[in-house]
Amino acid sequence: MNTPARSRARSASRLAAVQALYQRQMEKTPTARLLDEFHQHRLGAEIEDDQYEEAEVDFFDDVVSGVIAREEEIDAALTARLADGWTLARLDKTMLQILRCGSYELMARADVPVATAISEYVDVAHAFFDEREAKFVNGVLDAVAKEVRG
Repeated sequence: MNTPARSRARSASRLAAVQALYQRQMEKTPTARLLDEFHQHRLGAEIEDDQYEEAEVDFFDDVVSGVIAREEEIDAALTARLADGWTLARLDKTMLQILRCGSYELMARADVPVATAISEYVDVAHAFFDEREAKFVNGVLDAVAKEVRG
């Protein structure tokens, strides 16, 4: 797989992971069913005339499963980086999933450079939010990176 194609596939995996975890939070979809649904109907599919980029399925599975497995640890790391008086419950549900996925990669995917993980999730944030929220993602993930990667 050449680098640009792999990069695009990983970007698609990250966006899909955020969407899958959002769905899990909203609908309480069991993990196995959630992964299967995305494998069968979302990753690389055409939905409402939009062609979705092919994703790196193993990477998608790792991010989704890893966030679920380490949710308490990830949430503790995120909570420690929020301003006084803020809780994860106050965050937009999509924003929370973006931060969880980015934190997971920083904690568990040493093969992904810090700058790559942060910039990729800032890009995901741009798909849903304005510049202000994207900067928030950048700041929180940068703080997590300093803690977990030194």
